[in-house]
Amino acid sequence: MKRNYSAFAEDIPPYSGPKAARETYADLKQLSAIPGHIYTRPELQILPGQRRFSKMPWLVPILELLPPTSIDHLKEWGLSTVFVLARNYNKLVHVWESITAMVELWHPQTNSFIFPEFEATILLEELEIMLGLPRYQRGEELAISYTVEQINSWSILAYITTKKNNLYSMTSGMHVHLLPIAQWITSQCKRKTTNYTAIAKAAAICICGVILFPESDDAISFSNLSIIDSISEGMKIGQAVLGFLYARLTSAALGGPFYGSVIALELWMGMHF
Repeated sequence: MKRNYSAFAEDIPPYSGPKAARETYADLKQLSAIPGHIYTRPELQILPGQRRFSKMPWLVPILELLPPTSIDHLKEWGLSTVFVLARNYNKLVHVWESITAMVELWHPQTNSFIFPEFEATILLEELEIMLGLPRYQRGEELAISYTVEQINSWSILAYITTKKNNLYSMTSGMHVHLLPIAQWITSQCKRKTTNYTAIAKAAAICICGVILFPESDDAISFSNLSIIDSISEGMKIGQAVLGFLYARLTSAALGGPFYGSVIALELWMGMHF
């Protein structure tokens, strides 16, 4: 069927040349024009959610208890750098003044930091290198099959433990709590059980939950639990980590809570600034 565009052609503005295009994009980049952006709120001293990034006394002790076989599993899954960052988590100091300054420059529509003379953003390739994650290779998209199905957190956690009391303590609402998982790891390691793969999966949930997908009250969402669990299946999670960071930067820029991977953001800032 041949389409007739004359009916709505008058609604399409004519192309006004590259200068007009530049001006339009310049208008888009005006952070002060974004409703609620913290760029226009100088009275905001700290980022909402900042206080959630406190030290967790349980993190380093469980990593020191991990059996060598479980650590080998984490390395095989591409989590060596994340493991090292978690081991040194209590030594890390977040410079919130610098992070707040960067959030003030974040544009929710372009997913980039708007500087006076240029734009910059965190690239997937940079994130994978900084965090030592398995790298996404161009051309792999043809071999990837996506299946959309309901996330069953119980089946993921059941690989770790089948005791109902443990499962109920690990979950509430739409979140999974990391402390009960850490306590389960401690009990398994002290009893010297041989559930090395299960211990490694539980440790992956803890270290990725803290370093890559930090949220409120030492918990992660069911969706992020599914992403972390896919690591042991050979899936690459760099895109998910970057998307989560983008979303949390947008939330913070609009006055909402900021959780995201602060460590990834600070590593990127260290590389460029």
